[in-house]
Amino acid sequence: MSAADKREMELMSDARYRFRITVGSEDVGSRLDSWLASVDDPDMREKLVSRSAIQKVIAEGNVLVNGNTAKKNMVLKAGDVIDMEVPELKTLEAVPQDIPIDIVYEDTDVIVVNKPQGMVVHPAPGNPDGTLVNGILYHCRDLSGINGVIRPGIVHRIDKDTSGLLVICKNDAAHNSLAEQFAEHSITRAYYAVVRGVIKDDSGTIDRPLGRDPKDRKKFCVTEKNSKRAVTTYEVIERFRDYTLISLRLHTGRTHQIRVHMASVGHPVAGDPVYGGNRKDHGLSGQCLHAKVLGFVHPSTGEYMEFDSELPEYFRDFITAIR
Repeated sequence: MSAADKREMELMSDARYRFRITVGSEDVGSRLDSWLASVDDPDMREKLVSRSAIQKVIAEGNVLVNGNTAKKNMVLKAGDVIDMEVPELKTLEAVPQDIPIDIVYEDTDVIVVNKPQGMVVHPAPGNPDGTLVNGILYHCRDLSGINGVIRPGIVHRIDKDTSGLLVICKNDAAHNSLAEQFAEHSITRAYYAVVRGVIKDDSGTIDRPLGRDPKDRKKFCVTEKNSKRAVTTYEVIERFRDYTLISLRLHTGRTHQIRVHMASVGHPVAGDPVYGGNRKDHGLSGQCLHAKVLGFVHPSTGEYMEFDSELPEYFRDFITAIR
């Protein structure tokens, strides 16, 4: 929202679920659903996380423009007053499920697991169960409650189709310690990826800010607007005819950081369904990206611990195919 153009948002009587928004001059000609998806307000984002969710609210007659029921493809004019009522969402609960979990390390404070490709980390709309959290709760009923009943013990996560290591906290003290290390970027995180194209330089640094893609709220992009600094370094391990195997280190922790950064320099991660375009890569069902190394200072002992995982079968098979 632009203060210069005097676009206003004011919460109505029921501040959690009802919104009144006045369209500014810079948004003339925008589609209603696209524009609502671009509004960056924390209260709205808590209730609506995607354009499809907004379209559903519109279809149910919960959006009025100048007092009249609106359609999703309505073209906005300067000064249009939009009233939107968002129904209360059903609260998800994470329940224990007997799901096999590859536990690399465990003590009274933390659990380090090796997540397989295709597994979601915590329950969410569309993935209410079968997640890593459901399996961890079956194994260990007492986890840190800082992130609530849906994300107990979760201090960081990796994408559904990214495999590899992550740490889960058993108590709040451990959670606070690890969260602080992540905030200070002192956690060691090394990934392996196969990217498209042959990278000429043996190593490099990508220092480009990342923010929400204004055209698709589920995606991220390199942008100077409403963004945060993101730094990724990489080294070439092996070159193939049309691909390159690289190791990468994250120096910041932005959502989809590796995937967006590598796509931005013309070398998207092989198999990436979001940032890799429509091209198919030898039968991959998701991005060829593995969180291989994870290191942190133990929250109780103060000792540095580092874990290294084997490349999973799908990753090895893809390398064999392209070699």
